[in-house]
Amino acid sequence: MPKITFMGAGSTVFAKNVLGDSMVTPALENSVIALYDIDAQRLEESYLMLTAISNNLGNKATIEKYCGVENRKDALRGANYVVNAIQVGLYDPCTIIDFEVPKKYGLRQTIGDTLGIGGIFRALRTIPVMLDFAKDMEEVCPNAWFLNYTNPMCMLTGAMLRYTPIKTVGLCHSVQVCAHTLLDNVGMTWDDSIQTKIAGINHQAWLLEITKDGKDMYPEIKRLALENPDKYPNDKVRMEVMKRFGYYITESSEHNAEYMPFFIKDKYPELIEKFNIPLDEYPRRCINQIANWEKQRDELTKDPHLTHTRTHEYASYIMEAMETNKPYKIGGNVLNNGLITNLPRNAVVEVPCMVDKSGVNPTYIGDLPEQCAAMNRTNINVQLLTIEAAITKKKDYIYQAAFMDPHLQSELSIDHIVSLCDDLIVAHEGWLPEYH
Repeated sequence: MPKITFMGAGSTVFAKNVLGDSMVTPALENSVIALYDIDAQRLEESYLMLTAISNNLGNKATIEKYCGVENRKDALRGANYVVNAIQVGLYDPCTIIDFEVPKKYGLRQTIGDTLGIGGIFRALRTIPVMLDFAKDMEEVCPNAWFLNYTNPMCMLTGAMLRYTPIKTVGLCHSVQVCAHTLLDNVGMTWDDSIQTKIAGINHQAWLLEITKDGKDMYPEIKRLALENPDKYPNDKVRMEVMKRFGYYITESSEHNAEYMPFFIKDKYPELIEKFNIPLDEYPRRCINQIANWEKQRDELTKDPHLTHTRTHEYASYIMEAMETNKPYKIGGNVLNNGLITNLPRNAVVEVPCMVDKSGVNPTYIGDLPEQCAAMNRTNINVQLLTIEAAITKKKDYIYQAAFMDPHLQSELSIDHIVSLCDDLIVAHEGWLPEYH
C-alpha cells in the first residue's frame, strides 16, 4: 500500500477531506499517512482526528506525525504521494502585511492570494520552502507525485515544474463547480447529460463549451443572464466577464475582480457597489475560520465516533487512478508545452488531464478564443516574472512583476509600485530570502 505524506497537516479540516477520502477508498486502504507541520499543536490535533477516523473505519491507515524542519525528510521518506497545503507566514503576520501595507498606497484587494501584490509576495515567501521540499524529495522519495493545493497555484506549480525534477500537478476546486454555479445563476439545472470543456489558467480558465445532448447551452444561458441580473448578486463580475468576453470563467467573482483592471478602481468607487465586490474578503475569512476552528476543535479532535464520507477533492481520485490504472479525468495545472498554442510554453495552464498508472496526461487544446488568451496573458506576465524573482533573488524582477499586474497598473504610478514593493520587502523581514 502507498505512503501519503501531507505537508501542512495543521490545515485540519482540509486534511480530513483529503486523507479521510483516502481512508474510504479501497485502493488506498492500509496506506501509511505521514502528517507534517511546523506547528506542534495543530499537528497533534490533526493526528488525533485522523487516528479516530481510521479507528472507526476499521484501522484503514497507519497514521504517523512529524514536526519541524529537522524531521521533514523522515516524513517524506519513501512517499508515493505528497499533498501540499502549506501557508507560509499564515494569516498573522503575513496576510495582514499583504493587505495593510498596500492600503497605505490606496490599493485595495479582495483575496490577495493568487495575483496582485498579495499574490506576488505570497509566492515569494512560499517558493523557497517548496524548493526545499523538492530537494528533500529528490533524496528520499524521487518518484513521488507532488499534488499542490497551495496558492498562488500557477507560480508555485510553475517553479516546481521548471526548476525541480519532481513530478508535480496543481489542483484547485473551481473547475468542478464552475458549470454548476453558472447554471444555478440563471435558474437552470445540472444533470449528467451535460458536457463541458474548460481550459485556460488557474482561477481564470474558461468554460469554452457547455452542451446538453450535443446542443450548445450558451445562447439560452446568456439570454437568461441578461433577463435576470438580480438572481446572481454575488457573481456579478463573472457574469459581466461572460457578457463582454463571451465565456464564463472558473473562479469566483471576488477573485476575478482583482485579476483585471476594470472593477476595483479608486477613481470609480461606485463600481464596488455595482458589482458587489467584497474588499478585504480574505482577512475576514481568515478571522472567521480561526473563530470557527475554536468551535470545531473539540468536535473534530475529541469525538471518538468521528467518521468520514468521501468528498469531491481530486487527490484521492488521482491516487486511486494511479494505483489501479483505471483512468480518471481532472482539471489539472501543468506546464503548457504547447497544450494551449496561443499562451506561452513556459506558463502553467489548467486543462483536462487523464490520470492513470502512467501519471497525469494533459489534453491538447489548441488556440483559446483570442480575447480569452489575451486576458490570460496579462496574468501570466505576472506569474512568470514572479518566478524569475524567486529563482534569481533579483529585486528588479519583483518590481517588474508588479509593473505588469493589471490591478496595480490601473491604480498606481511606477514609482509608487517600486515604493510599495520595497515597503513589503521590509515588512516581510524573516519571511523572505535576501534580494539584491
